Amino acid sequence: MVEGPFLLYLGDKSNPLDVKTSRGLATFRSNDCIGEFREDSCPLTLGLPRMDVTQAVAAGARSLVLGIATSGGRIEEAMVPHILAALDADLDVVSGLHQRLDADPRIVERAKANARRLIDVRLAPRDLRVGTGQRRPGRRLLTVGTDCAVGKMYTSLALVAGMHERGMAARFRATGQTGVLIAGEGIVIDSVIADFISGAAEALSPAREDGGWDVIEGQGSLFNPSFAGVSLGLLHGAQPDALVLCHDPSRPHMRGLAHMPVPDLAICMAENLRCVRLTSPEAQFVGVSINGSQMDPAKASDLRARIEDELGLPCIDPVATGTGPILERIAARFPS
Repeated sequence: MVEGPFLLYLGDKSNPLDVKTSRGLATFRSNDCIGEFREDSCPLTLGLPRMDVTQAVAAGARSLVLGIATSGGRIEEAMVPHILAALDADLDVVSGLHQRLDADPRIVERAKANARRLIDVRLAPRDLRVGTGQRRPGRRLLTVGTDCAVGKMYTSLALVAGMHERGMAARFRATGQTGVLIAGEGIVIDSVIADFISGAAEALSPAREDGGWDVIEGQGSLFNPSFAGVSLGLLHGAQPDALVLCHDPSRPHMRGLAHMPVPDLAICMAENLRCVRLTSPEAQFVGVSINGSQMDPAKASDLRARIEDELGLPCIDPVATGTGPILERIAARFPS
């Protein structure tokens, strides 16, 4: 596990989705987050004290976490002076970006000079095998989405928390950089070579005999042409018994793809079932989870009721309603 306390890097980002890794840590590892580093031009905040690296070290920070999304997952030139300053201040640097920290010789040189660690979360295990589709014991739930960044990780974590409250054995299985940082373990699936994605999902959630659940964090969407490949690999390798569809009703089109509309929920569910049944013939949906944070509460409540009527499934917002209705359906459909 990456050790806290953390200074969370927001930089100059203005889109809330671009800081979701930092936000995820602030939400689910709040005790380890002591401050946020942001430029004067950054309008976002996580509600943490604003600090520079020197102030963060004085407050006890051990790592600067680059919890942002950038174009192409690259280390932006404007970030480099802040990374170097963090290393000079005796902070380790943790990154979830696609470009590795050691790809920049300036960063490598400074880390060596200060005997600090460079930690790239997006490093796939070297011993992965291709998937086989062989059935294995244990119960598994996979969150899937109408698009990327619609709440699959949040829903997965909320479901695990709800299972624990009910005395159920459950583990969160992280597949994204934010989830791995929160859980302290997992496989960042988009760092895996395509042929090994389903095998990585099988390795991430091995056989278990205790009657408990592995709740696997989904990625992308079958309907997003940028990320459909990783979604399909997870469906086949996770071999889920249960699926939960995640959806952001405020989004008019796929993120960053104005020419691609968000799919109808029923159509999205049908396609996920068609694909997953290659390796999980009995898989079924147990609910829908919406992100209603951008909606009027009354309208969000009406939408959840309408989705329940149309699909015959419980529809929750894990923040507004909790996960109880989905957990009740799981208990009814999959008695221990």
